[in-house]
Amino acid sequence: MTDNQFRDAAAGETSPLERRRRPGGRAAERSRKPAATKYLNLVNTLATSTVLSEDALEAIHDASLTILEEIGMDIILPEARDRMKAAGADVTPGTDRVRFDRGLIMEMIASAPPSFTMHARNPARNVEIGGNNLVFAQIASAPFVADREGGRRTGNQEDFRKLVKLAQSYDIVHTTGGYPVEPVDLHASIRHLDCLSDMVKLTDKVFHAYSLGRQRNIDGIEIARIGRGIPMEQMEREPSLFTIINTSSPLRLDGPMLQGIIEMSSRNQVVVVTPFTLAGAMAPVTIAGALVQQNAEALCGIAFTQMVRKGAPVMYGGFTSNVDMKTGAPAFGTPEYMKAVIAGGQLARKYNLPYRTSNTNAANTLDAQAAYESALSLWALTQGGGNFVMHAAGWTEGGLTASFEKFILDVDMLQMVAEFLKPLDVSGDALGLDAVRDVGPGGHYFGTLHTLQRYETAFYSPILSDWRNYETWTEAGRPTTYDHANRVFKQKLNEYERPPLDPAIEEELDAFVARRKQEGGVPTDF
Repeated sequence: MTDNQFRDAAAGETSPLERRRRPGGRAAERSRKPAATKYLNLVNTLATSTVLSEDALEAIHDASLTILEEIGMDIILPEARDRMKAAGADVTPGTDRVRFDRGLIMEMIASAPPSFTMHARNPARNVEIGGNNLVFAQIASAPFVADREGGRRTGNQEDFRKLVKLAQSYDIVHTTGGYPVEPVDLHASIRHLDCLSDMVKLTDKVFHAYSLGRQRNIDGIEIARIGRGIPMEQMEREPSLFTIINTSSPLRLDGPMLQGIIEMSSRNQVVVVTPFTLAGAMAPVTIAGALVQQNAEALCGIAFTQMVRKGAPVMYGGFTSNVDMKTGAPAFGTPEYMKAVIAGGQLARKYNLPYRTSNTNAANTLDAQAAYESALSLWALTQGGGNFVMHAAGWTEGGLTASFEKFILDVDMLQMVAEFLKPLDVSGDALGLDAVRDVGPGGHYFGTLHTLQRYETAFYSPILSDWRNYETWTEAGRPTTYDHANRVFKQKLNEYERPPLDPAIEEELDAFVARRKQEGGVPTDF
């Protein structure tokens, strides 16, 4: 193809290929649906990046164990301290402080499984955790929700359900997280019953239960069991529910989190231990120091899961970033966050544990900052060997707001990551020598049989990128990425179809929720 031909195409001239596919233009491109299972079961075969040498990795490991031996952790639950003491930990009488011999920690860590399956009510939605597997989970726990028309507002049940429906609508979102937004119009005593019931009905994917008191965990496990239509014995063989356990940094595990570990691990459900260590705030100001603290807290929580039940599924979670030292506000998608994510992957691999990380940004709206901070986060977690990615779609404002438009932008980026991870096809057919022979010097490939047989699926078709030339884009009103994302999320909600659910299961689920509500739900004075 000559330079003039290329310029003509760029200016709006139609190629032979374009003339064959002219009807519909961009609208037709957006209406094409990917294969139903295109983005399930992602595997990352790329070599992992490192930021720590072997000596540096060993130094962080050793310093973390020194913290657990010499300083210890405050364990704010008598039952947990009793279990730790029975396992061999040093509990200081009359206090919450517990110290751990490094040999005890490493013995417990060694019993945790390096990989496992989380089972959904639809077996096609099961997710493999660990190894080279890559799983994306929706945003969780935002107190606010936003879209362009409604602005930023307090979370409610209607928006909660819309976000859950969007999570169901895209295969690249493999699991829901917690509540994508907190529906504060539901009373806290029964909120978990309505929300988890919605998770079963509106999705067929793995979901999460909050560790905010023992009874919430028990209810969550029962709802997940009912949703799958299986006996508890099978549920214990096939983990079907996960919970995030955040340490109260620095160096504390509080009562509800510890109860969550006890209830979930004792029933062989998945625990994701994740310290929230912001350098300069809840952890030392250096990234190395914050990683030492992250690792100490993570190892303590992971070891406790094994004290509760040897072999219980658990993930190593990393959430170390920095703060804006001018304001104290959390910063995400920074170079420091990227280093911490990659280092966290090295630590998780050292202990042979699945690695949880997050897609983050601190932007207040859908703008360039939202995109580049998320892109940097995704680069780091992909290169760093992340297995389970929380907040993968919808996160804005440092996690305070779930954005409908940002959800679509993230889905687009996640799909791009998935396409990038696909191994390059170098088969004889893909090498295209026959096409090169047919075209020869100076021609173009638009009309060749090789191109026509492949053009519809040859390249990733983005959800939001606008590739029209300037004149055509201007005639269309100069729509922005924000405009496209706003339109797409509404279109997706209009197309949503509830996944099939056995009427007997739904009846049993409704009966359980009604009974638990009649009993008063759970106390809210924790």
